Amino acid sequence: MEVSESLDIAQIVSQYGFPIIAALGLGYFIFYIWKWVTEEVNPVIDESHMTLIALIDRVRMLDNDLIRLKTKLDLILEQQEKQKNEKLNEEKDNTINTVQSTATASQRKSK
Repeated sequence: MEVSESLDIAQIVSQYGFPIIAALGLGYFIFYIWKWVTEEVNPVIDESHMTLIALIDRVRMLDNDLIRLKTKLDLILEQQEKQKNEKLNEEKDNTINTVQSTATASQRKSK
């Protein structure tokens, strides 16, 4: 049976010519690829597109959250630095007052 089929193909090639048969074969191949792309690949791409949009939205939300957290952290660090400076100033004032009162007391004793 394979011999007769190959003869049929040979007869078709001899009757219509190889370029015509090759063009029909390539036409079927292009149709098959187009059908495969439209039925198999496009739905997957559409689904992936929606997933990509959802991921981009999540990344934007995370970026906004990071900006808010950084702002809060900067504010807290600024307040801590301010409190630290106030405490140092109070200690300096206390030290100066102590030195002045000690100097005043020693001057009174010497009089």
